[in-house]
Amino acid sequence: MARYTGPSCKLCRREGTKLFLKGTRCLTDKCGIERRGYAPGQHGQTMARRRKASEYSKQLREKQKVKRMYGLSERQFRTTFRKVRAEPGVTGANLLISLERRLDNIVYRMGFAPSRKAARQLVRHRHIEVNGRTVDIPSFRVRAADEVKVADASRDMALVKAALDQASRGAPISWLTVDAEKAVGKVTELPTRDAIPIAAQEQLIVELYSR
Repeated sequence: MARYTGPSCKLCRREGTKLFLKGTRCLTDKCGIERRGYAPGQHGQTMARRRKASEYSKQLREKQKVKRMYGLSERQFRTTFRKVRAEPGVTGANLLISLERRLDNIVYRMGFAPSRKAARQLVRHRHIEVNGRTVDIPSFRVRAADEVKVADASRDMALVKAALDQASRGAPISWLTVDAEKAVGKVTELPTRDAIPIAAQEQLIVELYSR
């Protein structure tokens, strides 16, 4: 499946916000948003002075922002939306909850990887176990009470150690518990929208796909 392989910082600059695609680099003054806080391209600096964005433009940009943040292709994102649209509750909130339940995102949230991209690689390379069994599918949906851990043979990886050290300085996620020394975590409960720490207007995405 085709996946974007260009500069990650350009995606953040295009959306005008940090998507945290490059791990700890996003927290330094080397971040693309910090150095050049305007859209990429020849006319990036003049885009902000153009006419007011249309409703469709706002909806599209919000969808692109969330899709790029979680590292999904358009097909994956649309498929996820179609599934949650049939579920009871608020569709926009259900969409974000479903994205948060992806195994690659859980590995990132638990601090075992510096970014979702790195977490996806850990999963694909069979470094991650769920309830004692190796899972190599990044889109695997975790459930409440699931235990996620870095395989014993992979616990001493430099990437994992560095990520755990950095994660220990941040705010904990309320619906996850993590034992950094053992590189193991548990999903104590499924997240609610209020417990998902991203700034997104998910209703705009619902409106876009409902056209």
